[in-house]
Order: sequence, then structure tokens, then C-alpha cells
Amino acid sequence: MSMRRRTLLKVIVLGDSGVGKTSLMNQYVHMKFTQQYKATIGADFVTKELQIDDRDVTLQIWDTAGQERFQSLGVAFYRGADCCVLVYDVNVMKSFDSLDNWHEEFLKQANPTDPRTFPFILLGNKIDVDGGNTRVVSEKKAKDWCASKENIPYFETSAKEDINVDAAFHCIAKTALANEREQDMKQYGFIKQWRFGYDHYLVLHFSLHSRDL
Repeated sequence: MSMRRRTLLKVIVLGDSGVGKTSLMNQYVHMKFTQQYKATIGADFVTKELQIDDRDVTLQIWDTAGQERFQSLGVAFYRGADCCVLVYDVNVMKSFDSLDNWHEEFLKQANPTDPRTFPFILLGNKIDVDGGNTRVVSEKKAKDWCASKENIPYFETSAKEDINVDAAFHCIAKTALANEREQDMKQYGFIKQWRFGYDHYLVLHFSLHSRDL
């Protein structure tokens, strides 16, 4: 029995320090949450295996430090990403205001073929804090921001209470897989086009020279 091919998808998670990036990943992959905060140094990743549309998929989810001194992690880190997840804290306006910078930083470093269509997803985290009474970023404000960025998907989450975490990462996986398929199709189309052009050249070249025989 032949083994099914497993697709590896690289997902980059960006956002200010303390917005809950690591907690979201731990809740999704390990189904656990800790109150103890420990800043991520540089970058780290976790993996999760799942099935999307009958495809075996391994999500490689990269967690990044939000501190400015680690903001530029280098081109090699960003390149090859299939999706970028932006995270902010609904209770901290500064983390929302930083989204444009993170969005631009990713596009600058990753340099995707088509920046306009590259898949992003936005997560508004910590909706559980104080029953929502300390919230400063409205859902409408977040959705308006998403609309200005080619209508990227938006989820409101709580890593602590496990609210929308699975749904958000399932969407992330589907979005990343769709992007990977699209890139494969473009590459396949280019190869087909190149081969057709080359074959056409050979036929034409042979026809022209056969007249001299």
C-alpha cells in the first residue's frame, strides 16, 4: 500500500509581545494554557498534523518574539511561508496600531510573488479578560482593518478559555493549503507554457530546415 503524501505548510505568527501568540499555539497544539508569561526569544515553532479536504497536512507554526530588537529576523525566516497570522490584544490599542507595521514587515521580508493576494489572517486575542469590560478595540474596527487588506479572515479568540482557537487554526490551514496549491498551479502552468513554446520552436525549426533537404 502506497503512503499518502503529506503536505508541509509553514505559518508565521506575528504581533506585539504579550498579545498571546505562544498561548494560542500551545492551546491549539498541546491543549493547555499557562498564566505564567515567558517572552519568546527570537523564534520557535511547533507542529500539528491534521487532514484538510482529504489531504494529510503538517502545520509548521512559527512563533516570533514581539520585541523590536527581534523584529527583523532575516529573510530566510520569512521566505517559504504559506500564510501569515497577525495577532493583537483586544484590550491594548497599541497592539492593534502595530498591525500595519507587522503586515508591511512580513511583505518586505517574505517578498511573496503577489503581495496583494498572499494569505493573511487576523486574530483578536484575550476577549475573555474582565468579561470584555477592558476591551478597547471593537470588532467593527478590526473588521474594517481587514477590509482594507483585501478582506482577510478575522477571528476573535481566547487562548485561556479555548474560544475559537481550533476554528481559527483550521481556517489558517485551509488558507495556507489553498495558497500552496495556487503556487503549484502557477509553477505547473509556467512549465507547461515553457515546454509548449520549446516544442513549438523545435517543430518550426525542423520544418524550416527540412525544406533544404
